[in-house]
This record gives sequence, structure tokens and C-alpha cells, in this order.
Amino acid sequence: MTFPLTAKDKETARTFWAKISASAGDIGRDAISRLKTYYFSHWKDLSPRSAPVKKHGATVMAGDADTVAKIDDLRAGLLSLRELHTSALRVSPANFKVLSHNILVVLATMFPRDFTPETHVDMDKFLSAVALALSEKYR
Repeated sequence: MTFPLTAKDKETARTFWAKISASAGDIGRDAISRLKTYYFSHWKDLSPRSAPVKKHGATVMAGDADTVAKIDDLRAGLLSLRELHTSALRVSPANFKVLSHNILVVLATMFPRDFTPETHVDMDKFLSAVALALSEKYR
């Protein structure tokens, strides 16, 4: 179940993103590399240092950066990404939840002091709202 984002949730997401944005490529790479064996088995090199993993990780996190900017209206803000992932790429909606979880794991690992329990809850709510907005067309 996803709860609506409160003003506090949004502010936490914006503030935390500002702290971590310089490491977005590394965060994305590590989060994608955790999906690699099942979701990206068509890539020849699945190591975290491989070009496809780095590139897709950077793409995902650039999308998340854009999402933080559109946090006040995720449904409208993610329309083009939703269309791409549902129509062209045919990504299963379950994948968005798994990737969100992986991003949380990486954030906790890379930023243990900043990733407080409160930040964890708010970022989980934010990423869940993103996953829901991306999977809306499937409903």
C-alpha cells in the first residue's frame, strides 16, 4: 500500500537527494547490478563496472533526479517515462518495486550516517510513489 506523500516526505526526498546527487551514477550502477542476473541477462558483462550497467544506472538515477523535481505531481511528471516503460520496453511493474528496494539498500550502504530511520521511511514512501506512478498504466 502506498500512502500519499506529505510535505515532510517531499522535503526529505529533496534534501536527501541534494546530498547524494553527486554519487547518483554510483548509486544507480550498484542498484542495477543487484538486478543483473535476472533482468539484464542479455548483457554479456554484468559486473558493476561494465559499460551497460554503468550507463543504465546513470540513466535510472537521472530519471530519479527528474522525478524529485516533479515530486508535487508524479502522475503527470512521469507520463513519458511511464509510456516508455509500459509500451516500448514492456517492463513488468514488479520490477519498479524491486529496483526501488535496491536503491534503498544502496543508499543505506553508501550513506549510513545520513540514511536515518526517518530518511529511510520517507525515501521508501517516495520511491514507492514513483513505482506506483510508473506502473499506473498496467491497472
